[in-house]
Parts: sequence; C-alpha cells; structure tokens
Amino acid sequence: MIRRTKSRLRILTLFAIVALSTIATRAVIAAVHAATMPPAEALQLLLDGNKRFVAGKLEHPNQTAERRAEVAKGQHPFAAVLACADSRTPPEIIFDRGLGDIFTVRVAGNVADKVVIESLDYSVKHLGVRVLMVLGHRRCGAVIAAVQGHEGTPDEDEGPMLSELRPAVAASKGMPGDPIENAVRENVKLVMKNLATSEELAAMVKSGDLKIVGGVYDLDTGTIEMLKE
Repeated sequence: MIRRTKSRLRILTLFAIVALSTIATRAVIAAVHAATMPPAEALQLLLDGNKRFVAGKLEHPNQTAERRAEVAKGQHPFAAVLACADSRTPPEIIFDRGLGDIFTVRVAGNVADKVVIESLDYSVKHLGVRVLMVLGHRRCGAVIAAVQGHEGTPDEDEGPMLSELRPAVAASKGMPGDPIENAVRENVKLVMKNLATSEELAAMVKSGDLKIVGGVYDLDTGTIEMLKE
C-alpha cells in the first residue's frame, strides 16, 4: 500500500512538473512583443535585398530623413543578424536595407557568447523580430586564427574568441576540402544550434514563433549561401 502511494505521488509530481513547464513556456511566449512580420516574409526581404546588392541594383530603402524621424520614436526591426565584425560584411549594405530594418550584432567570428545571446533575445522579445540569421563569411580572419592555433591544448590562454571557435574547428577536422571554409560553415551551424537551445530563445524556437537560419557570405561575389538547418 505504501509503495502504491509513493508511486502515485511520483506520477502526480511528474505531471505537475510537466504542467508547470508548459505554463512557463506559454507565459514566456505570451509576454513577448508582437511580431513585426512572419519569419518567412522577413527572410525573403533579406534575400531579395541581397539579390539587388549582387546585381548592383540597390534601392537603399528606409534611408531618408523621414525614416530617420520615424525610427527615432521607436524601433521594430523585421530581422536580426549575427555577423562577423569584418569591415567587408555590413548587413545593412549586403541586404540593401535601411534605418530600423535589421537588428545587427557583430563580433569577430560571429560567435554567440552570453552577451550576444542576450542582445539577440532583446530583439526577439522586445522588438518583434521573428527571424534570426547567423552570417559567417569566407576567409574569416578569426576562423583562420582558430584553425592555425588548434593544435594547442584547451587550457592554453587562447582568449575568449578562439575558445568560442574551437568546437567548430574540432567538428570540421578531417573533412574533405578547405579546412577554413569547413570551419566557417561548422561555426555557423554550431552557433545556430547554441542559439536555438539557449535558455533565452529555446521556447520560441520550439513553438515555431522564431526561425533561426544560417548563411555564408562570399566576399568575392557578394552572394550568400544559405545552409541547411
């Protein structure tokens, strides 16, 4: 009898935990700012802008004095982009967008440490972003440094940036092809995964309210290779 009672208590406790988890997830989603636009539409705007950039047919939308006055009152970007700090990869230019369109976070190697994740979380929860692109680029200097220094041991003083890139270098080791290009792609994929499973963003990714995509920018052509999820 005692065993049955304990078993029932365990089952009830499990149900309670699941219920609380579901309620908490719904509460997080309900508390966020309304979407600026659906993820698919926002992603298409980015890709269309990149096509114009590649073709040399830039429209420079939302770069007028009127737009400046409009967004001075508040911002509601339609997309967030985590890009490398490399001077050749400014998202607003390669996506042909203007003021208030893209919430941009740039850091060497487009890595996602705690500060980066919290910054992106702000764009999603408070500004209405529903598509987040992780954008790597070919011949990334940070990735090159990580690949060249990979033979060191994990306890060496390699700095926070190279530490963030080490998992991508390890994952790409032994792959056919160029080791730098392979590491760049693996880094984008790992960052996407880290963002999608982060405490801040996981609930909205799981519910389908937030879409995280990845791409690699070609410095020579200006095109973006979208990576499979």
